[in-house]
Formats: sequence, structure tokens, C-alpha cells
Amino acid sequence: MSETIIVFGASSGIGESVAALAHRHGARTVAVGRDRTKLEGLRGRLSGVEIASVDASRREDVDAFFRDQGAFDHLVIALSGGKGAGLFRELPLEDVRSGFEGKFFPQLNVAQAALSTLRKEGGSITFISAASARSVAPGTAGLTAINAAIESVIPILALELAPIRVNGISPGVVDTPWWNDVPADVKAGFFDRARANLPVRRVGTPEEVAELVWFLAHAAFVTGSVYEIDGGHRLVASRA
Repeated sequence: MSETIIVFGASSGIGESVAALAHRHGARTVAVGRDRTKLEGLRGRLSGVEIASVDASRREDVDAFFRDQGAFDHLVIALSGGKGAGLFRELPLEDVRSGFEGKFFPQLNVAQAALSTLRKEGGSITFISAASARSVAPGTAGLTAINAAIESVIPILALELAPIRVNGISPGVVDTPWWNDVPADVKAGFFDRARANLPVRRVGTPEEVAELVWFLAHAAFVTGSVYEIDGGHRLVASRA
């Protein structure tokens, strides 16, 4: 019997790419998100992928979802919020709160609820944060707080939940629909700077992040780690 992987945040971007890759590898793949229309589109493109519309901020809905799924092998949490960016002097702190409520708390919600049915032997949880967790760039204080909070719990959970493996992935500038909520000129500026400054001379793709997610889900001797996939941004930042 093939393994089962459940991907939260699979209706677009990195989560969708993870679900597509898992499906190609022959895993029973359950794609979970809030947007039923997008999920239906994913299922139309990937025959055999199961879908479920779940609001990860509602714990009772998440608990009910996992009860219905039964035992499974790997959990990927690619849930993301859209708020928290901006210069601190003008940053509405309600936006930061919304960012935590859209990403940090739903990710923990899903991870905790999954423990009742996630297989202990060989099971894994992979969180998706962002490179802003270590950013010192102006305008990222809120995003840094949200993503650093996610990354800070990963090694602790790896110890508490062993032998379940717990890891994280911290993407840099990746061309996903998250950027659709950013003003077009701001997005263009970020992407232009990435192409000019990153050692790889381009922005990343969701498919590249998905490859790393798949690796970590099956890397049986890796736990408690956060892997950066940022095109070398940390190398450039270290020279500043």
C-alpha cells in the first residue's frame, strides 16, 4: 500500500506543487485548502488527488478532518497569511495580529490535531515558513516575527514528538500567488533585485521548493532542522 501525504495550503503556490509532486511519486495525496474552486481545479489536473476544503483556523473543523482521514504518513503545512509587511513606524499592528492568525496559529492547529492519526514510526511533519524569519530588511519586522515564531518551535517539537520527524523549510523569493497581494511595483522591485543580486540570478519556483519538501519527508535521519532555499540570499546578506 502506498504512503499517504496530507498537504495543507494545497490550493495554490508551494502547497499545490507539493501535492502535484507527491501525486507523481505515487503517494495517496490529500490536498487541503479553503478555496474549494481552486482545489477542484487541482483535482481536474491531477486525477486521483483527493481534496478537502477546511478552514485551518477552526480547530473543530481540523479535528473532524483528521478523524475522517485515519492513519497517514506525512504532513506538510504550507498555510500562509498575507499580512504583516510594512515599515514599523506606520505598520498597523492589527495586520501583524492578522498575519499570526492567518499563518502561525493555523499551522500549529493543524500540527497538533494531526498527532492523533499521524504514524509515529516513519511519520513526518514539514512546516513552511519564509526567509523573512532571519531578515534584517526594512519593512519586514512583522513578517520576521511570524515566520521566526514558526521556526522557533520546530526543534522543540522534534524532541517532544519523536520518533515523528519535524522539520521546516524557509523559502526566499519564490514566484507564488502570495505576491499577488503585493503592489505590482513592489513585487517587480523585489524580483528585479533578486535577479541582480542572488548568486543564482533569478527567483525561485514552487516546484523547486516542493522537491525539498519531498526530500525532507523521506530523509529518515533528519529532524529538528530548518532548511533554507533562498537562491543564496543568506550569502549576499552576510556580506552587507
